[in-house]
Parts: sequence; C-alpha cells; structure tokens
Amino acid sequence: MKKVLSFSAMLMLGLVLSQVLPGALGTSFEPTREAVEMLLGVCLAFIMINVGREFEVDKSNVKVYAKDYLVAMLAAALPWILIACYYIFVLMPSEWCASGTVWKETLLLSRFAAPTSAGILFTMLAAIGLQRSWIYQKIQVLAIFDDLDTILLMIPLQIAMIGMQWQMGVILATVVILLWIGWKQMGSYSLRSDWKSLLLYAALTYGATYLIYVLTAHFFGEQGSVHIEVLLPAFVLGMVMKHSHGSSKGDDRAATVVSLLFMLLVGMSMPLINLDSAPQESASMIATLPMPSWGVIALHVVLVSLLSNLGKLAPMLFYRDRTLKERLALSIGMFTRGEVGAGVIFIALGYNIGGPILLISVLTLVFNLILTGGFVAIVKRLALSVASEETAE
Repeated sequence: MKKVLSFSAMLMLGLVLSQVLPGALGTSFEPTREAVEMLLGVCLAFIMINVGREFEVDKSNVKVYAKDYLVAMLAAALPWILIACYYIFVLMPSEWCASGTVWKETLLLSRFAAPTSAGILFTMLAAIGLQRSWIYQKIQVLAIFDDLDTILLMIPLQIAMIGMQWQMGVILATVVILLWIGWKQMGSYSLRSDWKSLLLYAALTYGATYLIYVLTAHFFGEQGSVHIEVLLPAFVLGMVMKHSHGSSKGDDRAATVVSLLFMLLVGMSMPLINLDSAPQESASMIATLPMPSWGVIALHVVLVSLLSNLGKLAPMLFYRDRTLKERLALSIGMFTRGEVGAGVIFIALGYNIGGPILLISVLTLVFNLILTGGFVAIVKRLALSVASEETAE
C-alpha cells in the first residue's frame, strides 16, 4: 500500500514541478525538458522489459489462452471506449463530434485507462497470500494480455495520428518482425536479469529507437522521421529472456525506484496549466479546449474513474463455472492502474495533446492509484470468503 501511495505522490510532485520549473529555469528549461524525455524513455523501457519477462505462454496448448485473451481485450476495450465517448460527448462542443481529428486524438489519450498495472497488482496480491488461488492465477494471465493488447493497439492509433505514409510501413514491418521474434524465441536467451543489466538493456533499447528517429529526421526531415515507440521492442526483449521466478530484494527495490522515477518524470512532462487564460493555438484540437474550474475537473475525474472501472467489470460476464464472488474479485483486481497507463499519457504528450482532458486523465490515474489499496482489500475479502466456503463444503 505504501508503494502505491508513493506512486501517486511522485506523479503529483512531478505535476507541481511541471508548473514551477519553466519559470524557475527560464532558458535552461528546454535542455532539462529534453533530458526528462530521454530518462522517461529509459524508465519506460525498463518497466516494459519486466512486463515482458512476466509473459509466459504454454505454446503447446495455445487454444487454452484464446478465451483469456478475448476477455482481456474486452476488459481493455470497454474502459477505453467509454472514456473516449465521455470525453467527446460530454466535454467537447457538439460540432466536434463529427471530427475525425478529435476522435483519433481522444482515442489515443483515453487509452491510458486500458491497461491493468500488472506489477502493482501481483505484488499486493502475493503479499496477502493469494498466489495459489484461481483469482491470482487468472489475473496474472489477464493483466499481461491486457498490457499486450494496449501495446498492439498503439500501432493503429499511431497510423491514425500520422497517416499511412511510408514511415508507417517501416513501423508495421518492425512490429511484425518483433512479434515473430518474441513468439519464436520466447524464454530462449539466458541473459543476466539483475537490475543493473536490465537498466543497461533499457538504455540500449531506448537508444536504438532514438537513433532511428535522429537518423531518419536527418536524412528525410522531421516529417519523414521514423518514430518507433519503445513499448514493443522492450516488451519483446523481456519475452525472449529466460523467465526467472523470484528476484532479490535489491532487484525489487531497484524496480520500485525506477517506477517511482517514471511517475515523477511523467508528471514533470505535463504542459503548463492556466485556468484563467484563453485557449492557446495548438496542433492538437483537444488541447485548445478551455480549462474548467478545479471543482469541475474533480467531478470529471470521479466520473471518468467510475466509467473506467465499470468497463473493467467485463470478466464477470465470463468464467461461468466459477462463483459470482470469484468473478467479481477478478474484475475488481483489474481496476488497478499504473506505469503502462502513464506510458500512454507520455506518448500522447509526444503528439502535443494537452488541455483539460490530459489533466483529467493524469488526475484520474492518481485517483485510481490512491484507491488501489481499497480495491485489493475487497479482492482479499472476496477471496477469503470463497476459500472459507470451499473449506466448509
């Protein structure tokens, strides 16, 4: 619980710094902003390598996972679609509802609500002794598929943002090759997996994607650059590493520090917020929306949180061979949000998407992190109730 609250605190601290540093640093702020973006990319790669290391599939019995993937995909899609519709039909002018630009920007930003935080969830459920329960084992599969679905869906969203230019052909070919390598070589390579090695792999992975961007921008100009998001390459690198069960306390502490730093840096990447100023011109349409009062923002944060968690109840419609309590515990367990959702917000920032909707998304992430302890407590109570009933029978 302390870790989850720390994530929220770091995200909020970063948000405060994002408003203070531009004025305090003046002309030195731009180099600082670039350094923050690079460090963010390395931290995100480190987190995604660890997510990839959690991905284990019995390739001899793939059909078993088909239903789980569909359930995870639905659990990721429903919050995403509900929030996108809320943003468009509640927060935007009615004449914008038919705008393709508004839809693609909103669909990208609202994707932050899709992924369940696998790392936070597994740690907290293991801490309360649920490793052997059906709930824990099923959540492990769904949460990882949830993240994988988010990563894969970022590709068509990128195409929508950039357009089907030749660069997207390069990106699509890269995605297909990476997925093929990840599947064929899953768990094949005995690479060192201590935190220092993982941090080195993360830096090299981000460096490779950044180098591709710099070289293509140099030869073809900014409009012709190829920007491969670090999410998939890092995830695939984690997939191909031999899976090790358990880690040292030092590795766990380092992973927590990287996640905390990542949350801080995401907050620091936020654009300036001014509730009193008129909307500024921007390449993004939704960034030009006027900023409402803090009371209205708080109301939207609560409603967006309710919608996102309502969508996460999708698993209750499946697994009818299990009790209602087990299915409810499974669904509530997927309410947790964390680093991957913050990573989507970071990617949205790269497309200059800002304004009140970005602020609401960030604060919703913070709000859900604060509530995570309560979500896990409910899961624990339901799981213990199921266990006692089975013992009685």
